[in-house]
Amino acid sequence: MLPSPSASIDFAALKRHDYRGKLIAVEGLDGSGKSTQIYLLRRWLELQNVRVSFTEWNSAMIVKGATRRGKKQQSLTPTTFSLVHATDFAHRYERHIVPLLRAGYVVLCDRYAFTALARDAVRGCDREWVRNLYSFATVPDITFFFDVPLATAIGRIMAGRPLLKFHEAGMDLGLSTDPAESFRLFQGRIRDEYERLAIEYRFTRMDATRSIEAQQQQMRSIVARLDLARYARRGGTNA
Repeated sequence: MLPSPSASIDFAALKRHDYRGKLIAVEGLDGSGKSTQIYLLRRWLELQNVRVSFTEWNSAMIVKGATRRGKKQQSLTPTTFSLVHATDFAHRYERHIVPLLRAGYVVLCDRYAFTALARDAVRGCDREWVRNLYSFATVPDITFFFDVPLATAIGRIMAGRPLLKFHEAGMDLGLSTDPAESFRLFQGRIRDEYERLAIEYRFTRMDATRSIEAQQQQMRSIVARLDLARYARRGGTNA
C-alpha cells in the first residue's frame, strides 16, 4: 500500500551514478527556454561525433494517453498527477536512460525528476513522499537550471500561443480564476522549490534572459569539460 502523500516518511535522496556515460538535464519554469537550449546542445554534440541520446518529460507512450485524458478531463488529483508522471519517468529511466548510460552515451533530459519534486510539492504532496517515489533515480552529472523572471516566462509563452494550458497555469489549485495570474502564482511557487533544489543538488544556474547564443556557448563550454572524446561514436547512429 502506498503511503499517504501528506504523511511523513524517511527521507530518500537521489544518489550519484557510476555508469560509463554521462547524464545531463535541463530544468526551469515553463517559458525559460530550456527546451531550445537542450535541442541546440544535442545538435552540437552530434556534430562532435558524440554518442548522444535525448528524452523528454511525459513522453513514454505507455502512459502518455492516460496522462492526456486525465488532464483533458481535469480528473487528476495531486496524488494521481504525481503517480502518473512518476510512471512515465520510471519507464523512460529503466528502458532508455540507464541502458544508454551503461553503453557509454551522453543522455540529455528535457526535465528530470526535479520537475516532479518541485511541481508535486506545490500541488500539496509531501516533499519526502515525492522524493521517496523518485529515490530510484540517480543525480545527473550536470543539471542546468534556467533562471528567468516570471514576467519574461509568461511573455514568451503567450507570444507563441493565445492561451495558457490548464495545468501549466496551475488552474487545478484554485489560486486565481485568471489564467495569467494563476500562472504567476503557480510558477512562482515552483521557482521557490527549484531554489531549494538548486542548492541541494548544485544546479548550474543559467541566466535565461541572455541571448540564445550566449547561453548555448556557456552550456557547450561546461559540457566540453566532460572529455567528450571518451563518448565518441564508433559507427552506427545516435539514439
